[in-house]
Amino acid sequence: MRDVLPDIEKWRARGERVAVATVVTMYGSAPRRPGAKLAVSESGELAGSVSGGCVEPAVVHAAMEVIENGKPQMLEFGITEEENIEQIGLACGGTIHVFVERLDW
Repeated sequence: MRDVLPDIEKWRARGERVAVATVVTMYGSAPRRPGAKLAVSESGELAGSVSGGCVEPAVVHAAMEVIENGKPQMLEFGITEEENIEQIGLACGGTIHVFVERLDW
């Protein structure tokens, strides 16, 4: 996965607000390991990945909320027996926790 810092610096230079989502824990099978990052600019540009695509839209939505209100969020994604693949979850059967925070400079 490519480094998100060059994009963050580019957005910062343009005066945009930015949120960063980081995988903090995982259980079972998951597409990305702890430490994986997704950066989101207030204009909707993305850098990096926290899931390989399966939960990225929900993380981007949360990141946009965090950019607006400044309140960090802890997100959890996974599949339980009651859920199915059509809901937001990890198709691989694992669980991840993603921390989303706004970068303030």
